[in-house]
Amino acid sequence: MGIIMGTITEINKLTVILINPSRYDDDGYVIRYMKGVLPCNTLTCMRSLTLAFADRWKHDRNIDIDIKMYDEVVETIPFSKISRWNRHGHRVVAAIVGVQSNQFPRASDLAKRLTDLGVKTLIGGFHVSGILALFGDPSPEIQELMDYGVTIVQGEAESRWENILAEVLEDSGKALYRQETYPDISEMTVPSQDDSYLKNFALPNMGTLDCSRGCPFGCTFCTVINVQGRKMRYRTGESVLETIRINQKHGITRYFFTDDNFSRNPEWETIFDGIASLNECDNMGISFMMQIDTRSHTIPNFVDKASRAGCTQVFIGMESLNPKNLAAVKKNQNKVEDYAEFIDSWHRVGVMTHVGYIIGFPYDTVESVRDDIRRLMNEIKVDQASFFMLTPLPGSADHYNNVQNGTLMDPDLSKYDSFHAAMEHPLMTEKEWFQAYDESWEAFYSYDNLKKVLMRAGTKEYWNIFKNIMWYKNSLLEPRHPMVAGFVRRKHRTDVRPGTEIIPPLRFHLNRTRDFLSGFKKRIQLFFELEELWLATRKPDDPTFRYVADFTETLGDMRNRLHTVATREELISMAASLKQKVAVFREAPVRSKKSRRKINSLIGDIQQYLDRVMTSEQFQRGRTQLTSYLHSTTRQFEDFTLKQVARRRRLTRTWTLTWARLKSGKIIQFAISLPKIAVSMIRDFRLSLSFAYHLKNKNF
Repeated sequence: MGIIMGTITEINKLTVILINPSRYDDDGYVIRYMKGVLPCNTLTCMRSLTLAFADRWKHDRNIDIDIKMYDEVVETIPFSKISRWNRHGHRVVAAIVGVQSNQFPRASDLAKRLTDLGVKTLIGGFHVSGILALFGDPSPEIQELMDYGVTIVQGEAESRWENILAEVLEDSGKALYRQETYPDISEMTVPSQDDSYLKNFALPNMGTLDCSRGCPFGCTFCTVINVQGRKMRYRTGESVLETIRINQKHGITRYFFTDDNFSRNPEWETIFDGIASLNECDNMGISFMMQIDTRSHTIPNFVDKASRAGCTQVFIGMESLNPKNLAAVKKNQNKVEDYAEFIDSWHRVGVMTHVGYIIGFPYDTVESVRDDIRRLMNEIKVDQASFFMLTPLPGSADHYNNVQNGTLMDPDLSKYDSFHAAMEHPLMTEKEWFQAYDESWEAFYSYDNLKKVLMRAGTKEYWNIFKNIMWYKNSLLEPRHPMVAGFVRRKHRTDVRPGTEIIPPLRFHLNRTRDFLSGFKKRIQLFFELEELWLATRKPDDPTFRYVADFTETLGDMRNRLHTVATREELISMAASLKQKVAVFREAPVRSKKSRRKINSLIGDIQQYLDRVMTSEQFQRGRTQLTSYLHSTTRQFEDFTLKQVARRRRLTRTWTLTWARLKSGKIIQFAISLPKIAVSMIRDFRLSLSFAYHLKNKNF
């Protein structure tokens, strides 16, 4: 590659700083964690592209290239060190990469600070690339950075990063680098993982890899098709496999393939066959997650070969169960009537399904979303779901049309993260929109639904799903969307968005202490909840556990459908149907005669209660009371049959009562109960230790 070097000869050392910026929370603090969840693939790509010419620059130009990577989600950028490096023959160039719209305010502040330190700074990513792809001219926030001296890079860096860097060093760089064509990535450098970087994440054996780019579909809310194109570009299967072989030597055995739609990658079969061979012949133990579309199961052999290659989870852009919504956003490839078959095709080969579901499409209402989520759980039966609020992301057709039509949108880009309302909804107020969004999370990740998911999974995928549940439930305590969250939030008092009040140290640390104690309490409660969930589902293939799951699901289905009952006749019909269904469960597969007697007695009580419901003239009151009765009966039935579950619940009630007494100052009652508390602590320690052991070792 030809490079005009000019004054580059005066430089003997170059430090390339690659930064993945974080984002600001609603209080103005930078979001940062002790441990992250997913590594940034763009950082890895840019590091590998720079390494590709580092040796040649050393030999031909006598310039040592040192690469520093900083992921702000898990690291703090050392500005004072960077300032000291940028002296004499040592130049520093900073590239803030992969910047999405919600990251742009933070990225902009970082770029200005680095520029003030004399560091030449560049910014690229989906926000600037999407704006320039659709509008041509820079938007005001991009132009402001250009006027400040920051270089804007549109599009992908392959084939031109070396040239851009050389021009920057000789002070002949442009203010704006436009992408004229999409690069052919088939023979480009494949990202290689950095061991030290991966140590910042909860799973250091997990890496990211982009095998292809682009998507052939035309969804109006999507930025990928305008930033990366609608024609699939892909790496050769052999180059992907060679990267996996190299990474395996560094302990990386799990992957998230970041392709927006792996099922449209022409090299999918070569990659799947190759990974299967590595696992079967070389015993590498490679597993992976990937993103696909809802028609992928119709591709011959795709599902079977993915499973054989070690696919553990597929992420699917299901988006909505309302065909009118799908048509409105031109997601015509999704066929709602095929969703259940699609999910079942992956379940048959033991691969868990994770759907993306968008709330806020034109025809959504609080009630319609509520009904759709029930269908998602009970009819389509997905294993995991991520919910998003429809957001007009810059780079999407939705955003472009809103600008052209003068539609009001939130000016704060930090809110363009798919869990804030960045525009008005035609049928819901902002409060109703948030209500639908929050209810979706609460319903899907409720104890009852998670129990059904885990029992459905069986032993093969049990622990993969359980650990994903732990991740999601922990993230929702903040609350923070799990895909952008990590573990153990870190906050720096002065590391805030410009204009945010910097509170005094004492008040800041008091607030942090309160946050810590509140978070600790929530996580203890979550631990107990997850432990109870494990105790209720830990043997998904055992007849007793299956019997309990089937019985409680029968009661739960009735309870979930009661809200749809509009007349007394419908209530009587449903009660009569349930009476027949519970009779089937009299032959309980439990060893204890005492438990069988209790179960049969309870079933008799249920049938008598249903008889009273069928003869009652009080429709509304009868429906409300039946809902409450079925809930309490479900828990009572679990206590009869699963003794460990009953023990966990008793212990949890003990701690709840003890805490309430302490908070209300009932010291005497607390003192009297100390012997019981001591016994409960010993029992709880043993039970929790057992849970922790089985969780760590993936035992049942």
